[in-house]
Amino acid sequence: MVKTITSWLSVGLLSAAVLTGCTTEKPEPQAAAEPVQEEVDPRGEILALSCASCHGTDGKSTGILPGFYGKSASYLKTVLMEYKNDERYSTVMGRHAKGYTDEEIDLIAEYFGSLSKNNSK
Repeated sequence: MVKTITSWLSVGLLSAAVLTGCTTEKPEPQAAAEPVQEEVDPRGEILALSCASCHGTDGKSTGILPGFYGKSASYLKTVLMEYKNDERYSTVMGRHAKGYTDEEIDLIAEYFGSLSKNNSK
């Protein structure tokens, strides 16, 4: 009789565990949320390679010419468009900017604007 009660008790506990969602398995740990990185068009990086000779790799100038690492894409686009449209004085940058289409200027600005965001981890 004790064996029968123990069996029924085991069945009852097992049924209760199944009905309430309890299991003896350990839950799998949840993966830490990966930071979402902005997708940047790779053409911007290719176009930006020509900037490195004067403004330094990734816009981090070590010389007399200004660097622009950490500047926003909107700021960089505005400045490049001002050079292109002769609204900002320059000796060389106006000529460089006129060689790019508006879309190419957008791509360059997006690329340089994304650098400090992606490296701030």
